[in-house]
Amino acid sequence: MRGKLTLLATVCASAFAVPAYAQNADETNDSDVIIVNAQRTGEKLQDVPIAVSAFSTEALEKQQIKNTSDLQLTLPNVTFTKTNFTSASFTIRGIGDLCVGVTCDSATAIHINDAPQFGTRLFEGEFYDMGQIEVLRGPQGTLFGRNATSGVVNFRTARPSLSGLAASAEVEYGNYNGVKVKGMVNAPIADIAAVRLAGFYLNRDGYTKNLFDNSRIDDRDMYGLRGSIRIEPSSGTTIDFMAQYFHERDSRMRIQKQMCQRDPTGILGCLNARRDFSTTNANTTFVGVLTSKEFFATQGVPTAFALGSIYGPDVYASVVNPADMRTVNTDFTPSYYTQELVLQGSIEQELGSGLSLKVSGNYQKVDIDSSQDYNNSVQSRAGYVTALNTLQAAASGLLGAGLQPYFAPLAAALIPNGPSGNLCTSLPEETGTGAFGGHAICSPTPQDFDRSNQNHSNWTAEAILSSKWDGPFNFLLGGIYGKVHMTENSYYIDSFGIDYFTGVFGSFKSYGASLPPSYLGTPTYRNYSADMRVTTYGLFGEAYYKFSDSVKLTLGLRYNHDEKELSARTTLASFLVPYGSTDAYSSPFIVAYDADAGIAGNQLFQVRKVSYGEWTGRAVIDWNVTPDNLLYASYSRGYKSGGINPPLSPVFSVPEGFKPEFVNAFEIGSKNTFANGKVTLNLTGFYYDYKDLQLSRIVARTSVNDNVSAKIYGIEAEAILRPTPELTINLSGSYLHTEVSEDKFLANPRDFGAGRSDAVIIKDITNGANCAVASTSGSKTGVNGYVNYVNSLINAGAIPGLAAGAGLQPTTAFPADGGIASTGAFSVCGVLDALASSAGGSFGGVQVYSSGIPTNIKGNKLPGAPDYKFSAGVQYAAAIGDLTLTPRADFIYTGKSVGNIFGGTVNEVPSFTQVNAQLQLDGPDKKWFARAWVQNLFDKNSITGLYVTDQSSGNYTNVFTLEPRRYGITAGVKF
Repeated sequence: MRGKLTLLATVCASAFAVPAYAQNADETNDSDVIIVNAQRTGEKLQDVPIAVSAFSTEALEKQQIKNTSDLQLTLPNVTFTKTNFTSASFTIRGIGDLCVGVTCDSATAIHINDAPQFGTRLFEGEFYDMGQIEVLRGPQGTLFGRNATSGVVNFRTARPSLSGLAASAEVEYGNYNGVKVKGMVNAPIADIAAVRLAGFYLNRDGYTKNLFDNSRIDDRDMYGLRGSIRIEPSSGTTIDFMAQYFHERDSRMRIQKQMCQRDPTGILGCLNARRDFSTTNANTTFVGVLTSKEFFATQGVPTAFALGSIYGPDVYASVVNPADMRTVNTDFTPSYYTQELVLQGSIEQELGSGLSLKVSGNYQKVDIDSSQDYNNSVQSRAGYVTALNTLQAAASGLLGAGLQPYFAPLAAALIPNGPSGNLCTSLPEETGTGAFGGHAICSPTPQDFDRSNQNHSNWTAEAILSSKWDGPFNFLLGGIYGKVHMTENSYYIDSFGIDYFTGVFGSFKSYGASLPPSYLGTPTYRNYSADMRVTTYGLFGEAYYKFSDSVKLTLGLRYNHDEKELSARTTLASFLVPYGSTDAYSSPFIVAYDADAGIAGNQLFQVRKVSYGEWTGRAVIDWNVTPDNLLYASYSRGYKSGGINPPLSPVFSVPEGFKPEFVNAFEIGSKNTFANGKVTLNLTGFYYDYKDLQLSRIVARTSVNDNVSAKIYGIEAEAILRPTPELTINLSGSYLHTEVSEDKFLANPRDFGAGRSDAVIIKDITNGANCAVASTSGSKTGVNGYVNYVNSLINAGAIPGLAAGAGLQPTTAFPADGGIASTGAFSVCGVLDALASSAGGSFGGVQVYSSGIPTNIKGNKLPGAPDYKFSAGVQYAAAIGDLTLTPRADFIYTGKSVGNIFGGTVNEVPSFTQVNAQLQLDGPDKKWFARAWVQNLFDKNSITGLYVTDQSSGNYTNVFTLEPRRYGITAGVKF
């Protein structure tokens, strides 16, 4: 019985990295047979008509695959990158998590022991005591997950063995003072059960040097624990329980490095031609424009209160962004905390007559909380002197006794020690009162930082009935049901400038209306999903029919059903809050706030419900030409449900939701073994036709999602050569072509003018957003004249609601090397739009694009899809008496890709190479080992992904890279 059950935990390096061994739950055989579970049953890898790669524990060690980021390097058409918030994207064949938001489903389904995981933190941790890792490329909906469209990554933990007592331990020390400990103990209980305990601990110094205080940040301090029990009460029954816990608390950086081709005009912040080691122009930001004397003048607020001018030096004007990916200058130390609990149980029962039933359940609870400097830099307060002195004067009654009660609490909150003392900035917290409620951080420099946090739990239950008959027909029938409940998902942005703006304007507004002294709440930008619930179920099955010993037909069918409900809102300076309030959302003036413009009245949350249901399936024909040569052809229909876009500030609008995505996937493949096992060669070709692929873009500081159609095709090759028993050479390579296949017009956030010289890009001084004004007759002179005319009206106070004295300047050209053909200006988009029909005709006709001039992205490449990938590894196991000395080297090449759907040089992710090497000495029977190793030998800062921020944040680019060079020694024992 045990021999039969061992198929549940077998794997070997079908990524063709090292010699592969069939591995069962209890022991490893001296065979080259590779067993995988890609079709939910144990099968030889070379017999499975699916593009699947797998890694045993030995393969992970030999290829130095220590975490998920390493896992991508040797897999064809697979990439992995961190993303801007607290997530990551596993991209397979050009499809990753291009959708951003709490209601997005993952394109790549992540499983632990076949159970789907939601928002897992596996990406943060280190691999330990793994039985196997399988990566299935292509839609796998008829058997796995919630019908992920790109593929499945299935982590299989090592199961307890009933065969005897066993243990292992290893210690690693490397550069950055890195210490890692891993261990495992396996103990049988009587002769019907066994328990297995495993864990790891990692602590190292930070990868990044902070020039501000000469510290190291981006360190790691984490551990993971796992306990498993296997019970075999009878020959036909197997019961498994597993509990896994992961914990991390350190200064991990979500945003590793920011890059920008600085825009000296301040209209865009960063230009469109390249990524430099520079900082954005802060005059373009929400804070820059709303605390400027130009905006203050339009609102009738004395300009002496303004922190600066949109035409003057900004707070980053003298900041140096070190030209090194691993060096920053920040006055805010990042913090990172996460924990994840996974509980699993399953029972597998043989029913007789060739039938078996497996019932399993999974519970997962995840908490994540991360904060970091929003701009990875240190702001200058030099330009604040006049404003802070004015604030102190108003608070002291020097500007009139009537103003004192309105400004005294503001000064007490932000400058408690006077204009030359520390500046206090709101903390990202749940009451929404920030610094005005006593929740602040105070420092000599102005602060700006963000916080991304989430809490959710979920559970799934699955049952699978399968047959193992001797005849030509067999089947698998299953069902899965699950629920997800997210109780918190917030993204905060805090800065001294936001506090100052909300305090000054709130004080003046409440003073003018004879209301109690108040500030504008919330003084923190908060995109808040207060409650998200998902109910999902699926029914799936496959039928297998053998026409002969060599030809088999597989037909699969699945029905998916998903219901999603989201309660969310976005707040920033949205309503008055009296000073002294302990909860901004209990303010008597919150009636002025409406989170849902689509429903009449005052809605504190936008509540939306959606549901989706869809049938999908697959068909495969495979032919064993010989016992060592397999040909197959398949068609599968992939599906991923739609969702709800996050709510925006009321002044902006986007579609409330996004549609499901579908893919028709065609694949042909060949799996071959030659020369009595000395050569293994697998080839795959595929073509995907995507409809309504979910794609994210940034609007008003929030990620929203659109749908586009795309076509993808490519080839993959994997080979392993064993000319002698001691020598192993592995090779893999892939080519990938992706493109948007339909006319789709979207505005490029880097260039709202869409490359038109007869357009003017506007920075709106009332909200920090951009818009564009274009000529309808192609007249450059006319469109510039129109903008200048409207600005003259604003300056003269001729626009209702805007006071005179703004001093807005005429349109200006961007730098010649900036990649922007349009001119630019500071203005007010709403005024330009309102006057376009009446006054625009005098200038040849104009049109205002509030979200930018759309450009056609048809033919553009999909993000995160390198055109070529190649890897090669070689090792030689030399016997030295009872010892074995094995040197190994790996070379990896990943071709260029794009980090943004709009393409161009500024969005390019360059190709990169990585070389790893190690030398391992194994003792007799591999009871102990010592290893010297180096990863990323040439210390390359290889970029894996990009994130382009919103215009009101400055259009800078966050980049994410592989880890720097790491080297060290590892020693371990086992018995």
